Order: sequence, then structure tokens, then C-alpha cells
Amino acid sequence: MPVSGRKKTRAVSVGGVRIGGGEPVVVQSMTSTDTRNVRATVGQIHRLEKAGCEIVRVAVPDLTAARAIDGIRRKISIPVIADIHFDYHLALAAISAGADGIRVNPGNISREKLRIVAAAARENGTAVRLGVNAGSLEKDIRRGLGTGAEALVESAMRGIALMEEAGVKSLKISLKSSDVPTMIDAYRKISARTDCPLHLGVTEAGTLIQSCIKSSLGIGSLLYEGIGDTIRVSITGDPVREVGVAYGILRALGIRSVGPEIVSCPTCGRCEIDLSRLVNKIEKKLAGSRKHLKIALMGCVVNGPGEAADADIGIAGGRGAGVLFRKGKPVRKVREEDFIEVLMGEIDNWK
Repeated sequence: MPVSGRKKTRAVSVGGVRIGGGEPVVVQSMTSTDTRNVRATVGQIHRLEKAGCEIVRVAVPDLTAARAIDGIRRKISIPVIADIHFDYHLALAAISAGADGIRVNPGNISREKLRIVAAAARENGTAVRLGVNAGSLEKDIRRGLGTGAEALVESAMRGIALMEEAGVKSLKISLKSSDVPTMIDAYRKISARTDCPLHLGVTEAGTLIQSCIKSSLGIGSLLYEGIGDTIRVSITGDPVREVGVAYGILRALGIRSVGPEIVSCPTCGRCEIDLSRLVNKIEKKLAGSRKHLKIALMGCVVNGPGEAADADIGIAGGRGAGVLFRKGKPVRKVREEDFIEVLMGEIDNWK
């Protein structure tokens, strides 16, 4: 549980998904396809849905992409957010095409144009995310405050005031930086100044390992303090991987129990089974599963029985064989070549 409990923010609705107001932390991702290619984009979103993605964002580089949102929405079951930069006409087109929400950056759209977008969002009931980014802050803020946490917060507070004056109700905020300490500091500061729900993420976090490190530290630290209502783990490459990591962070903190948790030892000279192969095989077979259970895959009898005792299902290995545990109790001996089949049978039948 968080150290001091989760901060209560105002509740907003994005295409039927509730964010803030004490609702569960929502997992988001973003497509890497050309949005104008409806078939490819829908196909990737279906994979994201299967993995547990609850809201998806799509890039909108031109009017064709904005208009494609209508066709995309008709073929998916989760809300779609239009990601807008520079051209406010694209935001208006995306709203007209039925986007459940838009993400706009106050650093690259003028306040005059943002007011026009805000009015359209209010009239259509479209959710708005003010996505402040350290790399594209307003020029006067950059000159006066640089690109640190204070600058991010100043940009966000200006945007919040503008949106609230325009009557936008469904408003959430993000303050992205690729620098983890800056990101953490910025979210702490903005959390103390507004009750808008906050979308957490470390921008430009890199490939899988680097993103896991940065996101776990940045997103995880804030969630542990009770800050954050929705998250995205940014990973270069296939966005489906983002969803599993996001749920992993939430599971590790005890915030949401979605998907399997695999506990495995690092292996040492006592290990007498091919544990690495076993873990990789089980992970691949369980990819995208939302069933929550703890699975212990242990390579020897030293720590194996103890770790397996804390799991729903576990294997403690020995030379060419192992013992299957269920809820801490040994069930039967299993040959190493049967580990995967036996484990998957137990997992499939778990209730």
C-alpha cells in the first residue's frame, strides 16, 4: 500500500473509462502504426486490448489521420485518444471524428488556438489531456525557468486555468521528462496544486531494459507516494510490451492484481535444471494473460520450497526433476521434461 494513501483527485470519464476519483489506476499505451492505415492500427490495438491496455493513443500528423479515427473507433472496444501537436485544426478534426479524448501540448499550440480547441472539447464532451513536455515548453517559460520541474508545473498550471475557464470538465494532466528526478519532482509539485487526475510516464525512456529501469523508478516512486491515476510505460518498439511492464509495476506495489507474477531465482551453482528456459517458456505462454496468480519457478531445494510455499503454484527443481507445489503444499514429483506441460495445466485449471 502507498505510504500515506492515494491522493483523491477529481473523477473524469474518457470514453466510459473512469480516471481519478479513487478509481483503479488505468493502463494506457500508444500505437506505433501509421494511423492513416486503419487496418494496421486496428490490428495493433486489438493486440493491445488483449494484453490489457485500457486506453490507447494514436498519432495524428495530418487530417487524413484525424479522419481515420472514426473508422478505428468502430472496430475497437477501448477509448482512443488523438495525439495532437502544433496544428489545432487536427484537434478539431479528431474531435469531429469522434475521438474519446485529445492530448494537446500547451508548449506548441498558442493560447488563442487552445481556447478554440477547449470550446470544441466542451461542446462535444471530449476529454482533454494537457501533455506538458520538457522538450517543448513555452518560450517565455523556458527563458525564465529553464526546463526543470518548476517550468513543467508553470506550463501545466497555465493550461489548467485556460481549460477550466473554457468549461472543460474532463481534464487530466501529464508532465513528461526523460530525466527521472525532474519527472518525479514535477509530479509531486503539481499534485500539491491541483486535484486534476495525473497521467504518469517517463518520456523517451528508451528500449526495454532502460525503460523498465526508468519507468519503475519514476512511475513506481510516485505511485508508492499515492500520486497518479493513469500510467504509460514508454518503450521503443512494439507497444504491447508496455502493457505487461505497466501491470508489473502495479502488481509489485500491490495497487492492482492483474496478470501472473512469476518468481524465479537468479540461479547459482546449485541449480540442476534448465531454469532459464523454463521461465522464458512460461513467460511467453502467459503473455497477455490477465489471470492473477503467483508462480514460483525455483532451481534448487535450498530456497525452492520456501518460495514455492508463498506462491499459488510452484516448481522446486532438482536433478532432472522437481516437486510441484500448490498453495505451499507438495502435490507430486514431476520430470523436468514435463515441467511446462504440468505447470500450464495447473495454471489453466486455476480458479
